[in-house]
Formats: sequence, C-alpha cells, structure tokens
Amino acid sequence: MFFITQLIGLAILNAYAPEIKQAKDDKGNIINITDHNLPYGLEPPQDNDPKINLISILISLVIAITILFFFMKFGAIVIIRYWFFFVIILALGITINAPMLSLKYSSLISLFIALPLAYFKVFKRSIIVHNFTELLIYPGLAAIFVPLLNIWTIIVLLVVISLYDMYAVWHTGFMQKMAKFQIQQVRVFSGFFIPYIGKKDRNLIEKFKQAKSKLKNNLKAKKIKMSVAILGGGDVIFPIVLAGVVLRTLGLIPALIITVGATLALALLFYFSEKGKFYPAMPFISAGCFIALVIAYMI
Repeated sequence: MFFITQLIGLAILNAYAPEIKQAKDDKGNIINITDHNLPYGLEPPQDNDPKINLISILISLVIAITILFFFMKFGAIVIIRYWFFFVIILALGITINAPMLSLKYSSLISLFIALPLAYFKVFKRSIIVHNFTELLIYPGLAAIFVPLLNIWTIIVLLVVISLYDMYAVWHTGFMQKMAKFQIQQVRVFSGFFIPYIGKKDRNLIEKFKQAKSKLKNNLKAKKIKMSVAILGGGDVIFPIVLAGVVLRTLGLIPALIITVGATLALALLFYFSEKGKFYPAMPFISAGCFIALVIAYMI
C-alpha cells in the first residue's frame, strides 16, 4: 500500500504540474505567471521562497502538534474527529480533482465525491474504507507542499522530521500515545492499518479446520488474536513530497528511484523489526530516500 500510494502521488503531482501562463499586472503589462492548477484557493504565491516556506512549514507543524497535544490532554475527541474530517475532505478533493481538471466544476464534483468517503472513514469504522482513502489522502496533501519546496529544503525537512520521530518514539513515547489515542478514543487514525495473524494462531486455525472436517459437527469457537501493524501518515507523505520535488527538478525516472528507495527502506524496517515494538519509520525511510537521491543524481 505504501508503494501504491507513492505511485498515485507521482501521478497526481504530474497532473498538477506547473504551467507558465501570461497575464496582465495592475499597470496593464503582460507578465508570466506560474499556475499549479490547485483547487480551493491553495495556489502558492508567485514570489515563492523555498527557505521561507520551509520555516513556515516547520512552525506550522510545531503549532499543529502542540494543539493536538492539548486536545489529547483535555480529551477533545469531537474536535479532533471533525478536524480529521475536514482535512480528509480537502485532501481527497485535491486528489480526485486531478484527473478531472478538464471538466467544468471539477473541484466541486470532487468535493461531492470526497464527502461520503470522508464520512464513512471518520464516522463509520471500516478497515477497507480506511486504507482505500489513505491511498488518496497523502497524494492530495503532497500536492500542497511540493510547489513550496526545492531539493535542499525538502532534505532539511526530512532530517528534522526524522530527528523528531526518533525523539518522539524512543525518548518521550509521544508517537505511541498519539497513535493509541487516535485508535482507541478518536477512532480515526492517520496512517495504514495492516492486520496479520501470527504463526501460532495460523496453526491453531488450521488445526481447528481439520478437527471440524473430521468430526463433522460444531466445535466450540476459539478467539484468535489479530495483530495490526500501523504506519503513520507522516511516514507516507514526506517521501511523496521528495519524489514530487525530484519529479519537477530531475524528471520521472529519478522520482521513481526515490519511490523505490523509500519502499525498500520501509520493507527492510518491517523485516528486521520485532513484533510488538514501536519504531520511528522516518529515519529509515529518509535514509533510503537520500541513497536513492544520490543514485538519481548519478544517472
């Protein structure tokens, strides 16, 4: 699902590729402007400065995390739930709008499609709807950030986020608390759920099937423990942003290399990780992205 989301992200970012258009300024002079075709008033300013944008993004993340922390502390579950709801509608709307740019009122149509998806995701728990919408949320969010950054600023952002991820998981445990709060209290989680059954329980299921087949009668049901691997939304969106910046700077093949590098790094983390433990995924994903970026520059 991570890899599929990255590919969807590249497709959405390609649809929102900037176009140079001509317009008249206040004095009637014809000037060139960059149009990213982003809906809902999200078009970045023309005088874009990636360094200032990076600082703004970092400050916004600090504010958002602080607000979320206080909401968690005071149990503002309804507020958090509606916060998620509106962000999900916006992100889904951006993604769904991308293939319909040629249609009239495409942004409005996209909202009508996004609204029921967001409703079922937030207010009607379903792992299928949850993971399906996750595939579409992060490409939409990435489309907002990609025009604001360049190669160096996204590298700095990845380093900062990776350091924070290590601190929040290994030192304070804030990420674990936030994930449990979202899942158990808010009942909405920003990330992928990957359910799986351990080897011991799989063997138990197989024995139960064989016993039932031999006895040909109803056996007393046994509870099987289902484990769930989770991957946070930040771990998904930031590689898309890097791949999107690379797409617009170096081209498609280098962007795909970033996607493959991030996916391989995450796969290695899952392979070597121990069951029941929390790991900060961003340092490993960022390392894979940076190695892939070096390869992308070499080809």
